Amino acid sequence: MVTLDTTSQMGSRKARHYAFPQGHSSGKDTMNASHGTSGTAVQPTADKVTLIDGYVPVIDLSSAWTGGPEGRRAVGRALGEVCEHSGFLAVAGHGVSETVIAEMYRATQEFFALPLSEKKRLLADPDDPLMRGFGRPGSLAASNADASLDRERALPDISETYTINKLGEPASPGLPSDADPHLKLPNKWPELPRFAEAYRAYYAAMENLAREIMRLFALALDLPESWFDDKIDEHMTNMTANYYPAQPDPPEPGRARKGHHSDWGCLTILYQDGAPGGLQVLDKAERWVEVPAIASTFVINIGDLMARWTNDRWVSTVHRVVNPPRAVAMCERYSVPFFYQPNYGAVIECIPTCTDPGNPPKYGPITSGAYIMDKFRRAYGN
Repeated sequence: MVTLDTTSQMGSRKARHYAFPQGHSSGKDTMNASHGTSGTAVQPTADKVTLIDGYVPVIDLSSAWTGGPEGRRAVGRALGEVCEHSGFLAVAGHGVSETVIAEMYRATQEFFALPLSEKKRLLADPDDPLMRGFGRPGSLAASNADASLDRERALPDISETYTINKLGEPASPGLPSDADPHLKLPNKWPELPRFAEAYRAYYAAMENLAREIMRLFALALDLPESWFDDKIDEHMTNMTANYYPAQPDPPEPGRARKGHHSDWGCLTILYQDGAPGGLQVLDKAERWVEVPAIASTFVINIGDLMARWTNDRWVSTVHRVVNPPRAVAMCERYSVPFFYQPNYGAVIECIPTCTDPGNPPKYGPITSGAYIMDKFRRAYGN
């Protein structure tokens, strides 16, 4: 039986307040009360890696940028421990510019405030397997291996989405000749001042952060730091803005802002505001644990493809976005996940350090592109 642990995963712990190392942004103005964010402010320093323990701990990345090789190894070890236990964490000291985040958030709010008729002008092409533009209705729960497709598709998520991908940009990554040509469809940009500029800048910042996290993951897995580099240098990552509208009327039974699911790809970097009706993860005791919105952090989680790559040494955890309590049902919510996906042709097979004679590979090789296309078809019927 699944239950909800209504106590924050941080329990009674109090966050410590630290000063950021010189040259790294705190992002302190990007997730504050003006963005509807609640939670504990965390401002790390390079001499501490784990700031807050818990099922979804807060890890300070700044030692990786300022602490030399030993600092990178220390952060890598901390990340590896979390990825084996829950696959979910928040990261502080990430170095992403607060201005870049704030501009992305502004642009997101402006887009979803447009009349529905204007947003529908950017409706995702039915032939686009990546669903760039204004999203068609769907259910992430339908992507689960044991899902009833008819049932889940009859209960679509209560959200609006807008998606871009590097593949839709000029000079985008190359694709094999047998790849679906619709993967190269252009992004659909709204005619809003500074919108495309804000989204491209934020996407680039997420690319840089994701690449560095993958290098830390390599250290965590006892691999050369550059092991993943040639598998992600032409990545095919969707960045999706989620808008969860107010709910003046109670949703029909079984519908949620995002149904329970695990993410599909390599890793996810999530910006979330702190409005009610937020993210929950399913812990090992099958309790739903709330993930608090903590100022100056991103939420990071492992996806199914990374779990497969590591021979299930690392875990891809089920999560959901719940409806707000009726007392605050008129609160809107925004989040922007960056779903980091390896190169289309990258062969995903058991990482050498994740197998031994007593633990043979559990999965055969599969390409990143084939894997993610199947997930989209299940969720959205592409």
